[in-house]
Amino acid sequence: MAHTPAFVSNSYDRTLAALLTILLAAFMAIPAHAQTFNEIYSFQQNAVGAQPNAGVTLDRNGDIYGTNYFYGVGYGTVYKLTNHNGAWMPTVLYEFQGGMDGANPAARVVFGPDGALYGTTSAGGNNGCNNQGCGTAFRLAPPPSACKTSVCFWTHTVLYRFTDGTDGAIPQYADLIFDSAGSIYGTAQGYSLPNLGSVFKLTNSGGNWTETTLYTFTGGSDGQYPDGGVIFDGAGNLYGTTETTVFELSPSKGGWTETIIHGFVGLNEGFGSEAGVVFDSAGNLYGSTSIEGPGGAGSIFQMTPSGGSWDLNIINDGGDLIGTNLKFGADGNLYGVKIAARGDDGEAFRLSFSNGSWTYTLLHAFTGGNEGASPYDGMVMDANGNLWGTTSLGGVHKYGMVYEITP
Repeated sequence: MAHTPAFVSNSYDRTLAALLTILLAAFMAIPAHAQTFNEIYSFQQNAVGAQPNAGVTLDRNGDIYGTNYFYGVGYGTVYKLTNHNGAWMPTVLYEFQGGMDGANPAARVVFGPDGALYGTTSAGGNNGCNNQGCGTAFRLAPPPSACKTSVCFWTHTVLYRFTDGTDGAIPQYADLIFDSAGSIYGTAQGYSLPNLGSVFKLTNSGGNWTETTLYTFTGGSDGQYPDGGVIFDGAGNLYGTTETTVFELSPSKGGWTETIIHGFVGLNEGFGSEAGVVFDSAGNLYGSTSIEGPGGAGSIFQMTPSGGSWDLNIINDGGDLIGTNLKFGADGNLYGVKIAARGDDGEAFRLSFSNGSWTYTLLHAFTGGNEGASPYDGMVMDANGNLWGTTSLGGVHKYGMVYEITP
């Protein structure tokens, strides 16, 4: 029997080992879940509207609903995007006129239990707030028959016009939420002393809506300027943020009682929160700040209940401005956006918890060109795990866009 010389065998073994090392390195370099970024629709300076500050809402058919801060006739729009054979077609549901009907919607529209859309405008409604109007809460009801044109106005109803009194003024980025009775809850930022924001409730009785102010912020230790929304816990308490605090509102016979569960320490934690908070399945709260903090420009935090108080832990130093809303996906991960990331045009990210720590994963870096810039609001996840959101700038026409990320 012939024998392979030892030096030939050793050379072969080394070559095979080297090849296996290269193949293994190449395999390890392939992301386990490559992300795909899709531009869905790029806004122009036209009737559909431009520069969305808010994210989107999806219906059961996969149609997209959102708001634009500008244009239409100059004061913003509510729009719908429908997929026709792979092309997304816009429909204008309402153009704000800038008067008593409201102007400049900064928040999303959300579906109510009756199938109508509900939202707020940050201006209009009256002549207050330096003649710009103090904002409105509104309802849009669909028409009785399907629309066949690109402009198909839904029926617009103003539910409430803010006055800049104890009710607050200028509702900003807060999603409206509903209780089991169909009442609406939200926040208004506030405009002038001594009333620096509010948490409000709107109650429907026979088609007439009544506003109740649950709490008015004074700018002291209780906080000021609530930009984000509120959420319920299982016991019926409300949680939210102001620029400087995280608060709880508890119902009682005499009304609602505010408790400050945390006051931000700027240099260590950040402050200027423009977002509300979200719960995980264990009852922990999560939110973000937009300035200062350990990274110098915002942070993402977790708050854990402990013996009647709450402990705050920074889970990501931000590194730059944090977008308004964080959301948990069906996969248990936390998703969000950064308006800007270390001086660039923003990014979308995922935070995953494993072995006692949080891992930050970049899903997409916005380039400022056709892929958009400045994603100001958080993303929503569809039933297939795809993420949908908006940028306020960039896109093909430079006035913002709607995008999809497939994780």
